[in-house]
Amino acid sequence: MHKDEIKGAAKDAKGSVKEGLGKATGNDRMAAEGASERVAGKVQKGVGSLKDAARNALKR
Repeated sequence: MHKDEIKGAAKDAKGSVKEGLGKATGNDRMAAEGASERVAGKVQKGVGSLKDAARNALKR
């Protein structure tokens, strides 16, 4: 597992919590920031997966 996958998962989880709190409290800005962090986390996880796959392909 690549470090970007781990950081992306953490960012995704943090964004999910932030988005939920924003929706629960009626804070649209916080909800939007959380959604943005979730997307960024998913992208970062994807990049980490690609890096990991590339590294594994080179080892063969």
